[in-house]
Amino acid sequence: MIKWKPPYFKRKGAAKRRLAFPQLSERLLPYILKLRKWLRRVAAALAVVAILMAGLYLYLRSQALPVSKISQTSQMLDIQGHVIDTFHAGENRRSVPLSDINHYVVDATLAIEDRRFYDHAGFDLKGMARAVVVNVQSMSAKQGASTLTQQLARNLYLSHERTWQRKLKEAVYTAQLEMNYSKDEILGMYLNQIYYGHGSYGIEAAAMMYFDKHASELSLAESAMLAGIPKGPKYYSPYLNMKNAKDRQWIILEAMKEGGSITEEQAEAAYGEILNFQPLGAEQQEGFAPYFRDYIRYLAVEQIGIDPSMLNEGGITIYTTLDQEAQAAAEESIKEIMPAASEQQAALVAIDPRTGYIKAMVGGRDYAKNQYNRVFASTRQPGSSFKPFLYLTALQSGFMSPVTRFKSEPTVFSYDEGRKTYEPHNYGDKYANDYIDMRTAISGSDNIYAVNTIMTVGADKVIETARKLGIRSRMQPVPSLALGTFPASPFEMAAAYGVFANAGLRVEPVAILRIEDRKGNVLYEAKPKEEQAITAAEAYVMTSLLQSVFDDGGTAHRVSATIKRPVAGKTGTTATDAWLVGYTPELAAAVWVGYDKDRKLTVAEAHRAAPIFARFIEGTLSAVPPKYFRVPEGVVNVLIDPVSGKLAAATCPNRRFESFIAGTEPTEVCGSTVDAGNGSEHKGGNGSTDSSNQPQKRRSWWNDLKRWWTD
Repeated sequence: MIKWKPPYFKRKGAAKRRLAFPQLSERLLPYILKLRKWLRRVAAALAVVAILMAGLYLYLRSQALPVSKISQTSQMLDIQGHVIDTFHAGENRRSVPLSDINHYVVDATLAIEDRRFYDHAGFDLKGMARAVVVNVQSMSAKQGASTLTQQLARNLYLSHERTWQRKLKEAVYTAQLEMNYSKDEILGMYLNQIYYGHGSYGIEAAAMMYFDKHASELSLAESAMLAGIPKGPKYYSPYLNMKNAKDRQWIILEAMKEGGSITEEQAEAAYGEILNFQPLGAEQQEGFAPYFRDYIRYLAVEQIGIDPSMLNEGGITIYTTLDQEAQAAAEESIKEIMPAASEQQAALVAIDPRTGYIKAMVGGRDYAKNQYNRVFASTRQPGSSFKPFLYLTALQSGFMSPVTRFKSEPTVFSYDEGRKTYEPHNYGDKYANDYIDMRTAISGSDNIYAVNTIMTVGADKVIETARKLGIRSRMQPVPSLALGTFPASPFEMAAAYGVFANAGLRVEPVAILRIEDRKGNVLYEAKPKEEQAITAAEAYVMTSLLQSVFDDGGTAHRVSATIKRPVAGKTGTTATDAWLVGYTPELAAAVWVGYDKDRKLTVAEAHRAAPIFARFIEGTLSAVPPKYFRVPEGVVNVLIDPVSGKLAAATCPNRRFESFIAGTEPTEVCGSTVDAGNGSEHKGGNGSTDSSNQPQKRRSWWNDLKRWWTD
């Protein structure tokens, strides 16, 4: 019997079988063994990850989403703590089903915000990668990658703080939203809660506010316009910047065309369509101090950095400087003086020069029709109300004083080394045809004297002085600068005049004192900014000169009977603008009247600024006892002869008190030198006056009272 043996059985003496690649096998074997070991580990790790992901999914699926943020009313308070405005998103939020929203709105929103919305599970990885590439190429955060679901999670459940903890929570809530709701439900929630500016939340509220239509009635052009606003409600609001809004509308129409939802012809037709917007705030933003309230919103969001959603629903409290009595007086003064049928506009702003607090602000006559705040209009020429900055420069020069004299007559001035000429005219071509001093020139607003002054002290110096007092508008060093031919805003003018009222100390205007969150934590607190712009003596002498504007013969003498307290100021009149900027020790105010489109003023229209100012000052300060401007150190009050400008002795036929910066007062004497030395000088502070040689001319009780106070 033959015994079977396996074929690989090695017979004795048989040759050994040789491997094909013995050296290669020996070298790779250790690595193959290690690879198998790592593959087993990777497989185990993947299994663990899969188990964890499944567990996380089941956990998130079983967990309920948190209750969405409940908006709370934010408040704006005046200086006495009274509520002047409230903000609450719920007051202008109207939810509608997705089926009641025009498909153009849906297409436009998806085209610009999340074109892959129906293809991702809450996180657009391709979009993230694309955004990273774009941002790296532009070296900026030019493009974001948040999906609609992420935005919804953030708006419903989270704040807008930029922290990793918030981002992690956002990711979790995004996943939960995708698990618990369908895409249509998520899109419907998004369109019903997104902020469209001016207090409107949700597409239905926005459609009603902007176009007085329901969301189902919006056209393609209207839908593309509204879809662009949420990215920047301030920047893309058609009420605030139509160019930006139209540019954004075109970008959205192009995106819709690229996505295939509209044709090129539809895009062009929609872009060319003229939209009929409703007047902003016709239903909800009228009321007390609307221009001031808008200004507060602007400061809070644009300068302080408060998130718009927090302003409208975060329950914050904004403490402002507004004085309701002053505001009411401002609005009433304009209403009383301006004829109801007139289209002429007016603006008024009042600032406490001691604190910088903005006490009243009226930016126009009808907020419902026009929300443009003319208090900050930097396109209006201040005219002669600019002259105090010129004369302050003259006083500071050391070689001009209140008794410096120039001849008031038609004059042609040459400048630029004789290459150019300038021929100013007085109002109505009325000239003294004689020499006049600075007080007379200010009182009667003599333009010839003003140009002589700027030619003497230098236009560059005048600009430097105006800058110190807070005038930031563009100015050029030419002779016409003396007559206020370069624009300035009422806000700048009121703040600058406040320096005169506050003994030369410039206090930065402030409207918001502090902002607190709903728990009382201080989010912002104003820090007073002040500097000594000019000396107290310079401010007082300038004030003394400006008081003459309200005396007999002054350009504001018509309203002097209305104001029963010491007041200083200056009128300004151009062909299209009329001003009165003035102050008491407690309040500085600027009043402007004119037309928005530079329509020329009639004589009657030009005379409305002064009565508005007078009624406002008396109405605001009616309960405040009259207060005189304090005479500081460095001021000398002496009797002078107004004809010669010399010190006046008893034998001079005409005498008046005049204030000088110490060291600039005249030294020559008109009349008996013996009489001139009988104490006719008063120095601010500890000086005294001997009135034994006072002129016997009868004075009014008001002048006697002023002289008693200053002496």
